[in-house]
Amino acid sequence: MSSRLTLDFMEGALFGVFEEGPVQNKSKSTPSRTSLSTSETLISSNWSSFTLFSSREEAKRSRPQVAMTSAITSCEASQALQREDDVLNCHTEGPNRKKGGQSRSPSSNNLVYSILEVPPWYLCILMGIQHFLTALGGLVSVPLILAKDLCLQHDPLTQSYLISTIFFVSGFCTLLQVFFGVRLPILQGGTFAFVAPSLAMLSLPTWKCPPWTLNASLVNTSSPEFTEEWQKRIRELQGAIMVASCVQMLVGFSGLIGFLMRYIGPLTIAPTISLVALPLFDSAGNNAGIHWGIAAMTIFLIVLFSQYLKNVAVPMPIYRGQKKCRVSKFYLFQVFPVLLALCISWLLCFVLTVTNTLPTAPTAYGHLARTDTKGDVLSRAPWFRFPYPGQWGLPTISLAGVFGIIAGVISSMVESVGDYYACARLVGAPPPPRHAVNRGIGIEGLGCLLAGAWGTGNGTTSYSENVGALGITRVGSRTVMVAAGCVLLLMGVFGKIGAAFATIPTPVIGGMFLVMFGVITAVGISNLQYVDMNSSRNLFIFGFSIYCGLAIPNWVNQNSEKLQTGILQLDQVIQVLLTTGMFVGGFLGFLLDNTIPECSRQAAEEEEEEEEETMLSLSLSAAGGLAGETSRCTDSRVGLGVLL
Repeated sequence: MSSRLTLDFMEGALFGVFEEGPVQNKSKSTPSRTSLSTSETLISSNWSSFTLFSSREEAKRSRPQVAMTSAITSCEASQALQREDDVLNCHTEGPNRKKGGQSRSPSSNNLVYSILEVPPWYLCILMGIQHFLTALGGLVSVPLILAKDLCLQHDPLTQSYLISTIFFVSGFCTLLQVFFGVRLPILQGGTFAFVAPSLAMLSLPTWKCPPWTLNASLVNTSSPEFTEEWQKRIRELQGAIMVASCVQMLVGFSGLIGFLMRYIGPLTIAPTISLVALPLFDSAGNNAGIHWGIAAMTIFLIVLFSQYLKNVAVPMPIYRGQKKCRVSKFYLFQVFPVLLALCISWLLCFVLTVTNTLPTAPTAYGHLARTDTKGDVLSRAPWFRFPYPGQWGLPTISLAGVFGIIAGVISSMVESVGDYYACARLVGAPPPPRHAVNRGIGIEGLGCLLAGAWGTGNGTTSYSENVGALGITRVGSRTVMVAAGCVLLLMGVFGKIGAAFATIPTPVIGGMFLVMFGVITAVGISNLQYVDMNSSRNLFIFGFSIYCGLAIPNWVNQNSEKLQTGILQLDQVIQVLLTTGMFVGGFLGFLLDNTIPECSRQAAEEEEEEEEETMLSLSLSAAGGLAGETSRCTDSRVGLGVLL
């Protein structure tokens, strides 16, 4: 009975079965190791005895989960940080290793602040700003990618409004997720999963930008005609996102997410996530091609900071209670590689602009690398601007847009489930129970509804970059994430902040896109580590799915007139779905993975026993090709239902 009550209390405090009681503040700034150790022991001992999984699933549930994470914003997922004499060090053996090679639970890692502890207010603010800076690249990228297809490529002021709006909504949704959702310290922000279907919808003949909007000399950004051109497109996006978000809320709050995840495995996830970024090569290449020198320098700096200098500690002054001010070391390059690279490249473009090294003629190569091409944005942007629902007008709805965004919603939900488990693992919390995951997905759907109402042109999802940052800072407090949400809200209200990011030179953005999209593609492919790629079945499913996800959208874009059925709305639905690579690849992966026969567990065991008795290792290994497959059944399918 005592164990059951303790378990109920931990579940209630973390995931909302009971109201959370008051948490005492820490004395000074040093956490209580005794209380932290006790908390971790309770979590480990009680949740390990709570049957959320079958015996077969239990062996798999500790496997690293799917998440669209960025390797350029944090340590590798298997690394942890230890504090030794005020120095943050990257522990290369990973969180599951002790000295001597013994394994240990991730929750036993020493946390500076656990999930229920409250750091001093000044640390909350500083850590909140750090989470904002960590998510900055993804938050700013989404409006900048959509700008061209919204006819806004020559209107940086409106781009700044979109950036401010996505800051504001992300902050609001973060607070909702922390207080009412999965109740873990996880940040919400714009999702790349919605970008592909949004671009597919905007590529329909109805929504293609008029030629005059592509000519900077013909665009009058203050004219009612131009304003209506971009606002009617974003209103169409708003309506599609709001309707699709209702589907996500239904899936989350009804508990259907658990049923769906039983049939969604790595062979579905790998092509889906990879095809989120692969079709964007054209956008990244065109932006970088404005000035390849500037783009190459941006890429070089990101790679330098994130890969070569990530283990270099920078001396930083800190304040610690009785010890007063002292010098500590901080892995600056590891935490902020993208931000540092953007700032340095931005500064170089400013110097080249002031010295007139970059061409002044609008038609000359490299002109858009100048910082003064968007220089009036800062002066025109208001100091304070409060985003509000319906600021672009009443949303409109089309069937094609809704179906396209629903494909993005499914991808976003898969990412988020993986993020919940990764986040809980890093902060020493128990694996989130089924009702907490359902509630988290439902609140994300509500966040997408709010994002659509406010007019960000995008939805919201959990940010894997910030989950990785938890492993670096070792601060798992929810209070810090509340501070991060408040920082995002404030950044969204200050109009000059969004305007500043809208002035980033185009080739700098292109360089950042090349690295970011490359990492997203690799993260999608990395999910194949959970299946046997020596199997001809698995090789076929992945190869065919991802290749069709590239080939079919390309053909449909060039031959859209050949898919006419005579029903306009049906034609639009077909075109949007078939030009969304992530939908084509993900659907084929899902269909084939769940229909192609797989070897049974019994057959695998029998063949393994037979192999032990009769296999001649040298002759079989020399047979070449996929000969190993004849001696062992390797087609067993791996699903993600073990999570729920």
